[in-house]
Amino acid sequence: MSGGFALLVAVLATWRLCHLIAHEDGPFGAIARLRRAAGAGELGHLMDCPYCLSLWIAAPVAALLAGGWRDGILLWLAISGGSCLVEQLSVRLTRATGADVIDLPPAPPLSPAGAADQGS
Repeated sequence: MSGGFALLVAVLATWRLCHLIAHEDGPFGAIARLRRAAGAGELGHLMDCPYCLSLWIAAPVAALLAGGWRDGILLWLAISGGSCLVEQLSVRLTRATGADVIDLPPAPPLSPAGAADQGS
């Protein structure tokens, strides 16, 4: 994986985990249960803040990608910063659309000839 592509993947993966932990219920409500169990203490506040989470989640990701400790520190901050930028974009898009999910328009119906072709 090239350096730029690896950084992009690291930023998006970090943001995905941060967003999942801070804003989503997770599979079978597991993340929501963990947030409730964490309560109002330090761990609970950490789990509610995607920006704080990005620092913790980006650290091991940077360690995996870095060639040395100096590169690791810069990569750690870059991945966390990129994740924060993606979070800001996500917040702005959510506010602009008024929804957490942007619905795509329905697919056009198949013509009778196209429907027959689909079965063969």
